[in-house]
This record gives sequence, structure tokens and C-alpha cells, in this order.
Amino acid sequence: MPQVHDRGGWPGAGPINQAGHDLSMWEQRTDALLVLLSSPTKQLIRVDELRRAIESLPPDAYEKLSYYERWISAIETLLVEKGVLTKEEIDRKADEGKVTSNE
Repeated sequence: MPQVHDRGGWPGAGPINQAGHDLSMWEQRTDALLVLLSSPTKQLIRVDELRRAIESLPPDAYEKLSYYERWISAIETLLVEKGVLTKEEIDRKADEGKVTSNE
């Protein structure tokens, strides 16, 4: 049974938008975070694990999230699964970042 991420060849799906865009700061940071976490010295996340976490997103979330929002969601899932951080720790840090960015 095809999953939401199985996009290739769906009848009526239309062409994939391959237009590029300038990455925002948070998208660049997400990319940098993945590079750091998957680096040979850290080895906390492998690309296949990231893909599994992205493909495990509920279909409605997969459709709603952007490319890098899927990445950061998957990174969060993997860090919690591996016991590196708790969801509460991640949420608390994210809230701290919101306060900092609004100051």
C-alpha cells in the first residue's frame, strides 16, 4: 500500500515543484544540525534513520510540513528515541528561543 511519501508516478499528482529558494536561517540551522549529528565524530543520526522518521510522520503532518520542517521533526523524534534529549527539554529550549528572538 503506497504511503504519503511515495510520490513517484501517482496518477494525477502532477509535476514536482523543483523550484529553488533561498534558505531561511532556521532551514540553514536545521541542515547544520543534521550535518553535526551525523558527523563521523558524533554519529548520533544516520541518514536512513532520518528517512525512516520522516516517512513515519502521520500523513496529515507530512502534507502540512515543509521539507525542512519534516527534517527538524525527524531529528527531534530520533533524539528522543535515542534518549539524548526529552521532548520536554526540546520544547523548553524552543520556548527559550522564542523569547530570545522576540527581544
